[in-house]
Amino acid sequence: MSLTPELLLHGYSIGVFPMAEHRDDPEVFWVDPKLRGVMPLQGFRISRTLARTMRRGGFDIRIDSDFIGVVRGCAARAETWISDEILSQYKQLHDMGHAHSLEIYHEGELSGGVYGVVLGAAFFGESMFSRRNDASKIALAYLVDHLTRTGFTLFDTQFITTHLASLGGIEISRAQYQRQLKTAIDLPAEFGACAIPTAQEVIQRNTQTSYRL
Repeated sequence: MSLTPELLLHGYSIGVFPMAEHRDDPEVFWVDPKLRGVMPLQGFRISRTLARTMRRGGFDIRIDSDFIGVVRGCAARAETWISDEILSQYKQLHDMGHAHSLEIYHEGELSGGVYGVVLGAAFFGESMFSRRNDASKIALAYLVDHLTRTGFTLFDTQFITTHLASLGGIEISRAQYQRQLKTAIDLPAEFGACAIPTAQEVIQRNTQTSYRL
C-alpha cells in the first residue's frame, strides 16, 4: 500500500507512526512501541542553565516559517529514518494544516527546530535538530508552552531519550497511551492560535509548575 497523507493521519489516529530504514529506502514500516514516550505538558523542566540562556536572548522564535528546512535539518545526520518519501508526505501534511514546525533563528539563520503532526488536541513530535548549543532545548520549551496555550492535551515524543527525560519526558504503557490518544484527538486545538511569547513569559509559566533549580 502506497503511503499517502490520509494513510499517515489514519496511522496516527490509531497510535502508530512510520519510519524508513535509511535515507534512501523507498519503503516505510509502521511502529507501535510497547512503551510510548510522552512529554507531560505540565511537567517540562527548565533548568537554571537553560533559563539563563533563554533570558540572554539573541534568537528569534517562529512557527511554520520553514517547515521543509526543519525536516531537512532533522534528516542531516549520518543515519536517519527520514527518507525522501517521508519528507514528501509530511510536506503534503503541512500544506493540509496537519503538520507544523517551530523554528529557532540566530542572526537570521535557521539554528534549530522541531516538527510534528497534529490531530485534534494531540501533537505527535517527529524530530528535532540543533545547530547551536541549546537550540533544541529552547525549541522544546517554546513548543510545550505553545501547545499548552493553544489547547493541546497530548505531546507524543514516540520514544524517550536521555535528552528528553532530562526535560521531563516519561514513558507510559501502550494501553495508557491509547487512552490519552482517544481523548485528545476528539478535542479541539489550534496550533497557530496565539502569538510567540517572550522568553521571560515562557520561563515564568514553567516556573510555576516544575522549575528545577
